[in-house]
Amino acid sequence: MLTIHAAPLVLPVGAAAVVDGAVAVDGDRIAALGPYEEVAAAHPAARIRRWPGLLAPGLRQDRARELLTRCYHPDPREADELGELPLWGEDFERIAVTMDATRRAGSVRRGLQRMLRHGTTHVAGPFGADDPVLRTAVSRSGLVVVRVAPPPVPVRHGVPGLDPFAAGGDLAGTAHGPLTVGGRADLAVFDVPDEAALYGGGPRPCVATVLAGRLVHRAR
Repeated sequence: MLTIHAAPLVLPVGAAAVVDGAVAVDGDRIAALGPYEEVAAAHPAARIRRWPGLLAPGLRQDRARELLTRCYHPDPREADELGELPLWGEDFERIAVTMDATRRAGSVRRGLQRMLRHGTTHVAGPFGADDPVLRTAVSRSGLVVVRVAPPPVPVRHGVPGLDPFAAGGDLAGTAHGPLTVGGRADLAVFDVPDEAALYGGGPRPCVATVLAGRLVHRAR
């Protein structure tokens, strides 16, 4: 069924922003993009999903391998003891000493799920045959694995963040690519008023992530 995702602002990247915009999705492809009234008129039978804030291309997580292999993502049942944030450094090493394959696989799956909650649709690889648990989990998640060239300027290191914007990039540099008619429908929706609000230390809640046309995250 064709679905129209509408938002007060659509940022396609590489093209002009669309106020009161919409993206029509048919299967895993973008069927139309433009002002909501025009898109809705062209597809009167489509299901409508209205979102707050802005709609943009899905994001790319350049530190995915570190987040999945050098961090532990606590099970919700461990929250009282370990908290909810990824554990890194000495905290990770302490857990890794006794972590069996089942617990590690669970951590990897939760890490991938939490990436989706931050608007991630693409992850920087590769994830090779040397780590079948990781490679299988990434494949099953549906996230797209991409190879990323080294950045032209140094990026900030330290604790990797689930939020792709934590590395300091802008939308054009953090998005997987532009939204185009006929392209794959990988979208992220943030409850912020404009692009500037995606940057800096303020909150940028991701309210929805669409992966190949499927709504894989929706904030409650």
